Amino acid sequence: MSQEIMDTFVAILTEDFDIPEDEISRDATFEDLGMDSLDVVDLTLAVEERTGVKLEDEELEDVKTVGDAVDKAAAKS
Repeated sequence: MSQEIMDTFVAILTEDFDIPEDEISRDATFEDLGMDSLDVVDLTLAVEERTGVKLEDEELEDVKTVGDAVDKAAAKS
């Protein structure tokens, strides 16, 4: 399931945020990708829309990388 969620994150980041796919990895921070906290909220809303997995604001406080977010979403799926 984690790879499926990673694929969803990659699709959203490339399609909705125009981030080149080769810049996206589990270790990439959202800051590295040029995203601010509002972008991360938009990302989680898009993930929820596509997967049904809702990440609460307090769950995002310690999320720094794409991998962190994928792991949080995978744990809730």
